[in-house]
Amino acid sequence: MLLRTDPFRDLERLSQQFFGSQGTLAHPTMMPMDAWRDEDQFHIELDLPGVSAESIDVDVEQNILTVEARRDGPDDSRELTTAERPRGVFRRQLSLGQGLDTSRIQATYQNGVLSLTIPVAEQAKPRKVAVHPGAGQNQTAINA
Repeated sequence: MLLRTDPFRDLERLSQQFFGSQGTLAHPTMMPMDAWRDEDQFHIELDLPGVSAESIDVDVEQNILTVEARRDGPDDSRELTTAERPRGVFRRQLSLGQGLDTSRIQATYQNGVLSLTIPVAEQAKPRKVAVHPGAGQNQTAINA
């Protein structure tokens, strides 16, 4: 149901360790994620600590889910002695399977975690098909 579309993830991690973790539009910082299916719902949780809900954008276009957020740094009037927390743009794109109903995505943001719930589409849910005998055959019906 969920495909990762970021083949350069390890390269990004290595470059962040090597060159620092500041996020920019060209090099967004990491957004850790958990995803799972629970019966007829697909769930995604993304860690965005210190990000305001107003700075989060969630878009879906042709089954590509894009989550983007921004965390600004302290104002320039402060002299930082240590700056280890990532700042800037956080962006993650996920390719969603055809079996999800992207028109009914629900999003909540609480305690630094963005939670997305995506219902499984009706046509993708498993169902039973009754098998009936043809003409001239044994008349016992079989349920698949």
